Amino acid sequence: MPEPAFRLGLDLGGSKIELAVFGAEGQACFRKRVPTPQGNYPATLAALCDLVFEAERQFSGTATVGIGIPGSLSPTTGLVRNANSTCLNGQPLKRDLETHLHREIRIANDANCFTVSEAKDGAGAGAEVVFGVILGTGVGGGIVIRGELLTGANGIAGEWGHSPLPSPEPSDLPLPLCYCGRSGCVEAYLSGPGLAQDHLAATGKSLSPQAIVQGAERDDPACIATLNRYVARLARSLASVINVLDPDVIVLGGGLSHIGLLYETVPSLWLPHIFSDKVRTQLLPNQHGDSSGVRGAAWLWE
Repeated sequence: MPEPAFRLGLDLGGSKIELAVFGAEGQACFRKRVPTPQGNYPATLAALCDLVFEAERQFSGTATVGIGIPGSLSPTTGLVRNANSTCLNGQPLKRDLETHLHREIRIANDANCFTVSEAKDGAGAGAEVVFGVILGTGVGGGIVIRGELLTGANGIAGEWGHSPLPSPEPSDLPLPLCYCGRSGCVEAYLSGPGLAQDHLAATGKSLSPQAIVQGAERDDPACIATLNRYVARLARSLASVINVLDPDVIVLGGGLSHIGLLYETVPSLWLPHIFSDKVRTQLLPNQHGDSSGVRGAAWLWE
């Protein structure tokens, strides 16, 4: 294969696939989004390859390819596992893409890609330890230490979304079932669907996460109560991360990261659950928005 002329990142999400091309100075030169084929692995594979080929035609050159996915690769089998886009699970995505694209590619969990991006030149720039959090369709996490992504011996570093919710209270019961087969996972409470399900269980009303936030802003008591439960659960969950990892910065991403209340309230609630008299960890919104995943994927080659 000729020497790659530019870097290309792909962010494979549950609803969309985003591609971005980056030049030598890290500037984005080209972007495109397409819908993710639902529940169809061959179609997803084809969509990824088509985007790469289109970008390379656009720039008349070859690219390094990094991909962020909503899961991870098993270090034992190389197959996708733990993906909430369940059609990916058990599939040899890396091998199939390398066969179709005729080159080595690099794949990482989407939360890892997000964290790489924000630690490099985003909200966590300059921090020694950065914990990146995705609060969206799923809940994920990534760890960057002194500029290096930590993947771990089992390839699951940062996967806090499938830890049990700490110290369940009566309002947290019964423990909700998670797609992974366990009950009471952080993801089952703190994902967008988890927030909507909690509101439905408490009120009998089906509202989207966005509608719940808007209702709280209009002083709707039921929506305020739902958000208060969410914030308290997030505070306890992040406290457990701080007790283990003690990061300098926690950066939030995903659709629910836009809730301003999180940054105002969570740090005031996590202190009783943290084994320290003072907490210096900063809770910050991301700086690169939806682009962080695709930026971090491209930088898997840096």
